[in-house]
Amino acid sequence: MKAGKLHELVKRIAARGGIVLFILVALEVMIMISPFAFFFYSVFSPLFNWLNQYAATRWLTAFFLPHMILPPTLFLQAVRVLGSVLFVAGMAMFVACALQIYLGKLVRWGVASKGLYRYIRHPQYLALGLWGVGMSILWPRFIVLVSLSIMFILYRFLASDEEARMRLRYGEAYEEYTRRTGRFFPRRVERLLAVLRSFAPRPLRRPVLVPALIVGLVVGAGFVCRAITLNSLPYASQANITLVPILPEDSGVSGSALGGILRAAGQGKAGRLEPGKDYLGYLMPPDYIMQGMIADMGESSHLYHHHQTVGMITDWVLHPFEHLRRPPSAEMARMRNVDPAVARRRHCPLGINRDDLQCDHCPYRRVILVEVVQPAGKRASGTDLLSFGSVRVPVEAIDIDTRTGQIVKVTEVGRATAWKDVPTPGI
Repeated sequence: MKAGKLHELVKRIAARGGIVLFILVALEVMIMISPFAFFFYSVFSPLFNWLNQYAATRWLTAFFLPHMILPPTLFLQAVRVLGSVLFVAGMAMFVACALQIYLGKLVRWGVASKGLYRYIRHPQYLALGLWGVGMSILWPRFIVLVSLSIMFILYRFLASDEEARMRLRYGEAYEEYTRRTGRFFPRRVERLLAVLRSFAPRPLRRPVLVPALIVGLVVGAGFVCRAITLNSLPYASQANITLVPILPEDSGVSGSALGGILRAAGQGKAGRLEPGKDYLGYLMPPDYIMQGMIADMGESSHLYHHHQTVGMITDWVLHPFEHLRRPPSAEMARMRNVDPAVARRRHCPLGINRDDLQCDHCPYRRVILVEVVQPAGKRASGTDLLSFGSVRVPVEAIDIDTRTGQIVKVTEVGRATAWKDVPTPGI
Protein backbone atom coordinates (compact mmCIF):
# COMPACT_ATOMS: atom_id res chain seq x y z
CA MET A 1 0.00 0.00 0.00
CA LYS A 2 1.38 3.40 -0.97
CA ALA A 3 2.26 5.89 1.80
CA GLY A 4 -0.42 8.37 0.65
CA LYS A 5 -3.19 5.77 0.72
CA LEU A 6 -2.01 4.47 4.10
CA HIS A 7 -2.06 8.01 5.48
CA GLU A 8 -5.63 8.54 4.25
CA LEU A 9 -6.71 5.19 5.70
CA VAL A 10 -5.24 6.06 9.09
CA LYS A 11 -7.01 9.44 9.05
CA ARG A 12 -10.34 7.81 8.22
CA ILE A 13 -9.94 5.22 10.99
CA ALA A 14 -8.97 7.93 13.50
CA ALA A 15 -11.95 10.07 12.47
CA ARG A 16 -14.41 7.20 12.80
CA GLY A 17 -12.79 6.26 16.12
CA GLY A 18 -13.52 9.77 17.39
CA ILE A 19 -17.17 9.34 16.44
CA VAL A 20 -17.33 5.97 18.22
CA LEU A 21 -15.84 7.61 21.31
CA PHE A 22 -18.60 10.25 21.27
CA ILE A 23 -21.24 7.53 21.04
CA LEU A 24 -19.76 5.68 24.02
CA VAL A 25 -19.56 8.84 26.15
CA ALA A 26 -23.05 9.95 25.14
CA LEU A 27 -24.56 6.55 25.86
CA GLU A 28 -23.24 6.62 29.44
CA VAL A 29 -26.74 7.03 30.86
CA MET A 30 -27.94 3.90 29.04
CA ILE A 31 -24.97 1.87 30.21
CA MET A 32 -24.99 3.15 33.82
CA ILE A 33 -28.48 1.70 34.41
CA SER A 34 -27.56 -1.62 32.82
CA PRO A 35 -25.79 -4.65 34.30
CA PHE A 36 -22.72 -3.59 32.27
CA ALA A 37 -22.20 -0.41 34.31
CA PHE A 38 -19.24 -1.93 36.17
CA PHE A 39 -17.36 -2.71 32.94
CA PHE A 40 -18.06 0.73 31.46
CA TYR A 41 -16.87 2.61 34.52
CA SER A 42 -13.80 0.44 34.92
CA VAL A 43 -12.62 2.27 31.77
CA PHE A 44 -14.26 5.70 32.03
CA SER A 45 -14.34 6.28 35.79
CA PRO A 46 -10.56 7.02 35.95
CA LEU A 47 -11.04 9.61 33.18
CA PHE A 48 -13.97 11.29 34.94
CA ASN A 49 -12.16 11.30 38.27
CA TRP A 50 -9.00 12.73 36.72
CA LEU A 51 -10.99 15.54 35.09
CA ASN A 52 -12.81 16.17 38.35
CA GLN A 53 -9.54 16.70 40.27
CA TYR A 54 -8.60 19.98 38.61
CA ALA A 55 -10.41 23.31 38.55
CA ALA A 56 -9.56 23.79 34.85
CA THR A 57 -11.29 20.54 33.78
CA ARG A 58 -13.88 19.91 36.51
CA TRP A 59 -16.57 21.60 34.44
CA LEU A 60 -16.33 18.82 31.84
CA THR A 61 -18.00 16.33 34.21
CA ALA A 62 -20.71 18.80 35.24
CA PHE A 63 -24.20 19.02 33.73
CA PHE A 64 -25.58 22.01 31.84
CA LEU A 65 -29.30 21.14 32.02
CA PRO A 66 -31.46 19.81 34.86
CA HIS A 67 -31.36 16.04 34.74
CA MET A 68 -32.48 14.87 38.17
CA ILE A 69 -34.80 17.87 38.61
CA LEU A 70 -37.93 18.38 36.54
CA PRO A 71 -37.43 21.48 34.36
CA PRO A 72 -39.18 24.32 36.22
CA THR A 73 -39.69 26.67 33.23
CA LEU A 74 -41.37 26.39 29.85
CA PHE A 75 -38.08 27.06 28.05
CA LEU A 76 -36.25 24.22 29.84
CA GLN A 77 -39.23 21.90 29.30
CA ALA A 78 -39.18 22.71 25.57
CA VAL A 79 -35.44 21.96 25.41
CA ARG A 80 -35.97 18.61 27.14
CA VAL A 81 -38.77 17.62 24.74
CA LEU A 82 -36.59 18.70 21.82
CA GLY A 83 -33.92 16.30 23.06
CA SER A 84 -36.27 13.32 22.79
CA VAL A 85 -37.60 14.45 19.38
CA LEU A 86 -34.12 14.87 17.88
CA PHE A 87 -32.93 11.58 19.41
CA VAL A 88 -35.78 9.57 17.85
CA ALA A 89 -35.86 11.49 14.53
CA GLY A 90 -32.09 11.27 14.06
CA MET A 91 -32.07 7.53 14.76
CA ALA A 92 -34.99 6.87 12.38
CA MET A 93 -33.39 8.98 9.61
CA PHE A 94 -30.05 7.20 10.00
CA VAL A 95 -31.63 3.75 9.77
CA ALA A 96 -33.65 4.73 6.67
CA CYS A 97 -30.56 6.13 4.91
CA ALA A 98 -28.41 3.14 5.91
CA LEU A 99 -30.97 0.73 4.45
CA GLN A 100 -31.03 2.74 1.22
CA ILE A 101 -27.22 2.65 0.93
CA TYR A 102 -26.76 -1.04 1.65
CA LEU A 103 -29.69 -2.13 -0.50
CA GLY A 104 -28.22 0.05 -3.26
CA LYS A 105 -24.92 -1.80 -2.99
CA LEU A 106 -26.68 -5.17 -3.25
CA VAL A 107 -28.60 -4.27 -6.42
CA ARG A 108 -25.86 -1.96 -7.84
CA TRP A 109 -27.92 1.25 -8.10
CA GLY A 110 -24.79 3.38 -8.45
CA VAL A 111 -24.79 6.85 -6.86
CA ALA A 112 -27.48 7.08 -4.17
CA SER A 113 -29.71 9.88 -5.44
CA LYS A 114 -33.20 9.08 -4.16
CA GLY A 115 -34.99 9.83 -0.91
CA LEU A 116 -33.03 12.27 1.24
CA TYR A 117 -30.02 11.76 -1.03
CA ARG A 118 -31.97 13.66 -3.68
CA TYR A 119 -31.39 16.84 -1.64
CA ILE A 120 -28.37 16.11 0.60
CA ARG A 121 -25.15 14.25 -0.15
CA HIS A 122 -24.59 13.13 3.45
CA PRO A 123 -27.98 12.67 5.15
CA GLN A 124 -26.52 9.96 7.40
CA TYR A 125 -24.13 12.47 8.93
CA LEU A 126 -27.01 14.92 9.33
CA ALA A 127 -29.03 12.17 11.01
CA LEU A 128 -26.18 11.34 13.39
CA GLY A 129 -25.76 15.04 14.11
CA LEU A 130 -29.44 15.40 15.05
CA TRP A 131 -29.21 12.24 17.16
CA GLY A 132 -26.07 13.61 18.83
CA VAL A 133 -27.71 16.92 19.71
CA GLY A 134 -30.69 15.05 21.14
CA MET A 135 -28.38 12.76 23.07
CA SER A 136 -26.46 15.68 24.55
CA ILE A 137 -29.75 17.12 25.84
CA LEU A 138 -30.84 13.79 27.29
CA TRP A 139 -27.50 13.27 29.05
CA PRO A 140 -26.15 16.81 29.38
CA ARG A 141 -22.57 16.46 30.57
CA PHE A 142 -20.25 19.13 29.20
CA ILE A 143 -17.87 16.37 28.06
CA VAL A 144 -20.66 15.09 25.80
CA LEU A 145 -20.95 18.58 24.26
CA VAL A 146 -17.21 18.78 23.70
CA SER A 147 -17.11 15.36 22.04
CA LEU A 148 -20.20 16.31 19.98
CA SER A 149 -18.45 19.40 18.62
CA ILE A 150 -15.41 17.28 17.74
CA MET A 151 -17.72 14.82 15.99
CA PHE A 152 -19.12 17.68 13.87
CA ILE A 153 -15.56 18.58 12.83
CA LEU A 154 -14.82 14.95 11.94
CA TYR A 155 -18.00 14.78 9.82
CA ARG A 156 -16.68 17.71 7.78
CA PHE A 157 -13.41 15.86 7.16
CA LEU A 158 -15.10 12.53 6.36
CA ALA A 159 -17.57 14.18 3.97
CA SER A 160 -14.74 15.81 2.01
CA ASP A 161 -12.82 12.53 1.91
CA GLU A 162 -15.83 10.53 0.70
CA GLU A 163 -16.68 13.09 -1.97
CA ALA A 164 -13.11 12.95 -3.32
CA ARG A 165 -13.37 9.15 -3.61
CA MET A 166 -16.81 9.37 -5.30
CA ARG A 167 -15.44 11.78 -7.89
CA LEU A 168 -12.70 9.31 -8.75
CA ARG A 169 -15.16 6.46 -8.99
CA TYR A 170 -18.17 8.05 -10.76
CA GLY A 171 -16.60 11.08 -12.49
CA GLU A 172 -19.00 13.48 -14.21
CA ALA A 173 -22.10 11.70 -12.87
CA TYR A 174 -21.07 12.57 -9.33
CA GLU A 175 -20.07 16.12 -10.31
CA GLU A 176 -23.56 16.67 -11.71
CA TYR A 177 -25.03 15.27 -8.51
CA THR A 178 -22.99 17.66 -6.33
CA ARG A 179 -24.16 20.66 -8.39
CA ARG A 180 -27.81 20.07 -7.46
CA THR A 181 -27.43 18.92 -3.85
CA GLY A 182 -26.12 20.32 -0.60
CA ARG A 183 -23.49 18.65 1.54
CA PHE A 184 -25.32 18.47 4.89
CA PHE A 185 -28.41 20.60 4.17
CA PRO A 186 -30.53 21.22 1.06
CA ARG A 187 -28.92 23.51 -1.52
CA ARG A 188 -31.19 26.47 -0.71
CA VAL A 189 -30.36 26.28 2.99
CA GLU A 190 -26.63 26.15 2.32
CA ARG A 191 -26.91 29.17 0.01
CA LEU A 192 -28.60 31.09 2.83
CA LEU A 193 -25.86 30.03 5.24
CA ALA A 194 -23.26 31.19 2.72
CA VAL A 195 -24.91 34.63 2.61
CA LEU A 196 -24.92 34.82 6.41
CA ARG A 197 -21.29 33.73 6.47
CA SER A 198 -20.37 36.66 4.23
CA PHE A 199 -21.34 39.04 7.06
CA ALA A 200 -18.92 37.40 9.50
CA PRO A 201 -15.56 39.10 10.17
CA ARG A 202 -12.96 37.98 7.65
CA PRO A 203 -10.80 36.02 10.19
CA LEU A 204 -13.80 33.84 11.08
CA ARG A 205 -14.18 32.78 7.45
CA ARG A 206 -10.82 31.05 7.36
CA PRO A 207 -11.21 27.24 7.25
CA VAL A 208 -8.59 26.77 9.96
CA LEU A 209 -10.78 28.69 12.42
CA VAL A 210 -13.98 26.78 11.61
CA PRO A 211 -13.25 23.92 14.07
CA ALA A 212 -12.60 26.39 16.90
CA LEU A 213 -15.82 28.22 16.00
CA ILE A 214 -17.81 24.97 16.10
CA VAL A 215 -16.43 24.04 19.52
CA GLY A 216 -17.05 27.55 20.82
CA LEU A 217 -20.67 27.68 19.64
CA VAL A 218 -21.58 24.20 20.87
CA VAL A 219 -19.91 24.44 24.28
CA GLY A 220 -20.97 28.08 24.67
CA ALA A 221 -24.60 27.02 24.21
CA GLY A 222 -24.08 24.63 27.13
CA PHE A 223 -22.84 27.40 29.41
CA VAL A 224 -25.84 29.56 28.48
CA CYS A 225 -28.24 26.68 29.25
CA ARG A 226 -26.51 26.05 32.58
CA ALA A 227 -26.81 29.71 33.59
CA ILE A 228 -30.51 29.69 32.69
CA THR A 229 -31.00 26.46 34.63
CA LEU A 230 -29.28 27.60 37.82
CA ASN A 231 -31.22 30.85 37.85
CA SER A 232 -34.54 29.07 37.23
CA LEU A 233 -34.44 26.63 40.16
CA PRO A 234 -36.79 27.42 43.09
CA TYR A 235 -34.31 27.62 45.99
CA ALA A 236 -35.36 27.88 49.64
CA SER A 237 -32.53 29.07 51.90
CA GLN A 238 -32.27 29.66 55.62
CA ALA A 239 -29.24 29.64 57.92
CA ASN A 240 -26.70 27.22 56.36
CA ILE A 241 -29.16 25.03 54.43
CA THR A 242 -30.54 25.50 50.91
CA LEU A 243 -33.26 23.21 49.56
CA VAL A 244 -33.98 22.51 45.89
CA PRO A 245 -37.23 20.61 45.14
CA ILE A 246 -37.00 17.83 42.58
CA LEU A 247 -40.64 18.45 41.56
CA PRO A 248 -41.43 22.12 40.82
CA GLU A 249 -44.80 21.86 42.62
CA ASP A 250 -42.96 20.95 45.83
CA SER A 251 -41.55 24.47 46.07
CA GLY A 252 -44.65 25.24 48.17
CA VAL A 253 -43.56 22.81 50.90
CA SER A 254 -39.85 23.65 50.84
CA GLY A 255 -40.27 26.25 53.60
CA SER A 256 -42.07 23.82 55.91
CA ALA A 257 -39.48 21.11 55.34
CA LEU A 258 -36.60 23.54 55.86
CA GLY A 259 -38.14 24.87 59.09
CA GLY A 260 -38.60 21.35 60.43
CA ILE A 261 -34.99 20.40 59.66
CA LEU A 262 -33.61 23.55 61.31
CA ARG A 263 -35.73 22.99 64.43
CA ALA A 264 -34.53 19.40 64.64
CA ALA A 265 -30.93 20.57 64.14
CA GLY A 266 -31.34 23.04 67.02
CA GLN A 267 -32.53 20.18 69.24
CA GLY A 268 -29.71 17.88 68.15
CA LYS A 269 -32.13 15.57 66.30
CA ALA A 270 -30.96 16.17 62.72
CA GLY A 271 -28.06 13.75 62.60
CA ARG A 272 -24.66 15.04 61.53
CA LEU A 273 -25.53 18.61 60.56
CA GLU A 274 -23.05 21.17 61.85
CA PRO A 275 -23.65 24.95 62.08
CA GLY A 276 -20.29 25.89 60.55
CA LYS A 277 -20.88 24.01 57.28
CA ASP A 278 -23.04 24.65 54.21
CA TYR A 279 -25.59 22.11 53.01
CA LEU A 280 -27.58 21.60 49.84
CA GLY A 281 -30.73 19.52 50.22
CA TYR A 282 -32.68 17.82 47.45
CA LEU A 283 -36.38 17.64 48.35
CA MET A 284 -38.17 14.68 46.75
CA PRO A 285 -40.84 12.00 47.19
CA PRO A 286 -39.41 9.16 49.34
CA ASP A 287 -39.58 6.77 46.38
CA TYR A 288 -38.01 9.12 43.82
CA ILE A 289 -36.29 6.86 41.30
CA MET A 290 -33.06 8.84 40.72
CA GLN A 291 -32.01 9.47 44.32
CA GLY A 292 -29.04 7.12 43.92
CA MET A 293 -27.37 9.87 41.86
CA ILE A 294 -27.30 12.05 44.98
CA ALA A 295 -26.41 9.46 47.61
CA ASP A 296 -26.21 5.70 47.98
CA MET A 297 -29.59 4.85 49.51
CA GLY A 298 -29.11 1.10 49.38
CA GLU A 299 -30.11 -1.57 46.91
CA SER A 300 -33.21 0.28 45.68
CA SER A 301 -31.03 3.15 44.42
CA HIS A 302 -28.75 0.88 42.37
CA LEU A 303 -30.61 1.12 39.07
CA TYR A 304 -28.11 -1.16 37.34
CA HIS A 305 -29.29 -4.02 39.59
CA HIS A 306 -32.96 -3.71 38.63
CA HIS A 307 -32.66 -5.51 35.25
CA GLN A 308 -35.21 -3.12 33.72
CA THR A 309 -32.75 -1.31 31.46
CA VAL A 310 -34.87 -1.32 28.28
CA GLY A 311 -38.00 -0.17 30.12
CA MET A 312 -36.17 2.65 31.92
CA ILE A 313 -34.44 3.84 28.73
CA THR A 314 -37.73 3.84 26.82
CA ASP A 315 -39.34 5.77 29.67
CA TRP A 316 -36.44 8.23 29.73
CA VAL A 317 -36.68 8.97 25.98
CA LEU A 318 -40.43 8.82 25.35
CA HIS A 319 -41.67 10.29 28.65
CA PRO A 320 -39.43 13.33 29.25
CA PHE A 321 -41.04 14.32 32.55
CA GLU A 322 -42.98 11.31 33.80
CA HIS A 323 -39.85 9.16 34.05
CA LEU A 324 -38.73 11.35 36.98
CA ARG A 325 -42.14 11.30 38.64
CA ARG A 326 -42.83 7.60 38.32
CA PRO A 327 -41.76 5.61 41.42
CA PRO A 328 -40.23 2.12 41.17
CA SER A 329 -43.44 0.64 42.64
CA ALA A 330 -45.43 1.94 39.65
CA GLU A 331 -43.25 -0.15 37.34
CA MET A 332 -43.76 -3.18 39.60
CA ALA A 333 -47.51 -2.57 39.54
CA ARG A 334 -47.52 -2.47 35.75
CA MET A 335 -45.51 -5.69 35.51
CA ARG A 336 -47.77 -7.51 38.01
CA ASN A 337 -51.02 -5.98 36.71
CA VAL A 338 -52.10 -4.64 40.11
CA ASP A 339 -53.46 -1.29 41.30
CA PRO A 340 -50.51 1.18 41.28
CA ALA A 341 -51.86 3.04 44.33
CA VAL A 342 -51.91 -0.17 46.39
CA ALA A 343 -48.51 -1.27 45.10
CA ARG A 344 -46.98 2.09 45.93
CA ARG A 345 -48.46 2.13 49.44
CA ARG A 346 -47.33 -1.42 50.21
CA HIS A 347 -43.85 -0.63 48.95
CA CYS A 348 -43.66 2.69 50.77
CA PRO A 349 -40.01 3.29 51.74
CA LEU A 350 -41.21 4.83 55.02
CA GLY A 351 -43.19 1.72 55.95
CA ILE A 352 -46.51 3.62 56.04
CA ASN A 353 -49.48 1.51 54.90
CA ARG A 354 -52.55 3.43 56.00
CA ASP A 355 -55.75 3.16 53.98
CA ASP A 356 -56.50 6.83 54.58
CA LEU A 357 -53.19 7.95 53.03
CA GLN A 358 -53.43 8.84 49.34
CA CYS A 359 -50.06 8.50 47.64
CA ASP A 360 -50.92 11.15 45.05
CA HIS A 361 -51.26 13.67 47.88
CA CYS A 362 -48.66 12.26 50.24
CA PRO A 363 -47.32 14.88 52.70
CA TYR A 364 -44.09 12.97 53.39
CA ARG A 365 -40.92 14.01 51.64
CA ARG A 366 -37.30 12.95 51.73
CA VAL A 367 -34.49 15.50 51.90
CA ILE A 368 -31.06 14.19 50.93
CA LEU A 369 -28.49 16.58 52.32
CA VAL A 370 -25.01 17.00 50.90
CA GLU A 371 -22.24 19.04 52.46
CA VAL A 372 -20.86 21.61 50.05
CA VAL A 373 -17.22 22.59 50.40
CA GLN A 374 -16.12 25.70 48.52
CA PRO A 375 -12.53 26.56 47.52
CA ALA A 376 -10.60 28.40 50.24
CA GLY A 377 -13.34 27.58 52.74
CA LYS A 378 -15.74 30.26 51.42
CA ARG A 379 -19.41 30.16 52.53
CA ALA A 380 -22.08 29.70 49.89
CA SER A 381 -25.81 29.43 49.29
CA GLY A 382 -28.18 29.31 46.30
CA THR A 383 -26.54 28.95 42.89
CA ASP A 384 -23.04 29.07 44.43
CA LEU A 385 -23.67 25.64 45.95
CA LEU A 386 -23.78 24.20 42.44
CA SER A 387 -20.69 26.00 41.10
CA PHE A 388 -17.97 24.07 39.28
CA GLY A 389 -15.47 24.61 42.08
CA SER A 390 -17.62 23.20 44.88
CA VAL A 391 -17.26 19.67 46.22
CA ARG A 392 -20.51 17.99 47.29
CA VAL A 393 -20.40 15.10 49.77
CA PRO A 394 -23.57 13.17 50.78
CA VAL A 395 -24.32 13.41 54.51
CA GLU A 396 -27.76 12.02 55.37
CA ALA A 397 -31.38 11.59 54.32
CA ILE A 398 -34.15 13.12 56.41
CA ASP A 399 -37.75 11.92 55.99
CA ILE A 400 -40.18 14.60 57.08
CA ASP A 401 -43.93 15.29 57.26
CA THR A 402 -44.25 18.58 55.39
CA ARG A 403 -47.61 19.36 57.01
CA THR A 404 -46.19 19.49 60.51
CA GLY A 405 -42.44 19.74 59.96
CA GLN A 406 -42.07 16.61 62.08
CA ILE A 407 -38.98 14.48 61.38
CA VAL A 408 -39.94 10.86 60.72
CA LYS A 409 -36.51 9.36 60.23
CA VAL A 410 -32.86 10.36 59.79
CA THR A 411 -30.67 7.98 57.80
CA GLU A 412 -26.92 8.25 57.48
CA VAL A 413 -25.64 7.63 53.97
CA GLY A 414 -22.23 6.80 52.57
CA ARG A 415 -20.00 9.60 51.35
CA ALA A 416 -20.61 8.61 47.72
CA THR A 417 -23.45 7.95 45.29
CA ALA A 418 -24.84 4.60 44.15
CA TRP A 419 -22.15 4.72 41.44
CA LYS A 420 -19.38 5.11 44.05
CA ASP A 421 -16.91 7.84 43.06
CA VAL A 422 -18.26 8.56 39.56
CA PRO A 423 -19.22 12.26 39.27
CA THR A 424 -23.02 12.43 38.88
CA PRO A 425 -25.39 15.35 38.20
CA GLY A 426 -25.58 18.23 40.64
CA ILE A 427 -28.87 19.36 39.08
